[in-house]
Amino acid sequence: MSNFFKNRAPPRQKRSPTPTGGGLTRKDSFGSEPSSPSVASGPKPLYLSRPFCDAALVKGNFKTIVVQPKYVDPNEWVAVNVFDFYTNLNEFYGVLTECCTQQSCPTMSGGPSLNYTWLQDRKRVSLSAPTYIDSVMSTVQNLLNDENTFPTKSSQPFNPEAFVGTVKQIYVQLLRVFAHLYHAHFPDILHLRAEPHFNSMFAHFLAFGQTYGLFEERDIRGEPGAPVGVGALWERWRSVGILES
Repeated sequence: MSNFFKNRAPPRQKRSPTPTGGGLTRKDSFGSEPSSPSVASGPKPLYLSRPFCDAALVKGNFKTIVVQPKYVDPNEWVAVNVFDFYTNLNEFYGVLTECCTQQSCPTMSGGPSLNYTWLQDRKRVSLSAPTYIDSVMSTVQNLLNDENTFPTKSSQPFNPEAFVGTVKQIYVQLLRVFAHLYHAHFPDILHLRAEPHFNSMFAHFLAFGQTYGLFEERDIRGEPGAPVGVGALWERWRSVGILES
């Protein structure tokens, strides 16, 4: 990989108010699955309401900024962007840790009737949102620091098959962190007047993942009868041309 990725400083650790509890391995962290909730009706969430859903730092189509530069290795381009998405989301979550606690978020919710569970030792485990997110962030950081997965030396090539699978797993986990922050903490984001930044970061994340096939539509839409809340935001942005060419 180029010096652009190699020379980046590792992201600082998230300011977590609670320990992860340990015992979660890389294999465990990527085995989490959504529960099977029923659909709940209710008022439209703020992140789907105008003007908040349209707030952005820039106007236009985000697919134009995810195009792979000429002469850049495609795996390296994906690696650099995944590193940036993780770093930016980790920093953003660090601002919200005082709002995301064991008491306020006892489950890893991604919608009014959707709670993500962690697959540990072949068993589904319900974790609080801060514990779940801390586990995701710690595991992803370990992977980013692993030369076998994200090589930084020009003499060490990517392992295409292993790399693509790992990146897809990382993407799904980061998507769930986005889903929780939108569902549970968008009022806090509004209070900070940070919705244009957060929307732009998420739109960039979706545009990149869609362009390079890093997530399935069901990951963002949800399973039939159990929709993920941010799936509606994705649909809106597609309909107004933010995510489509």
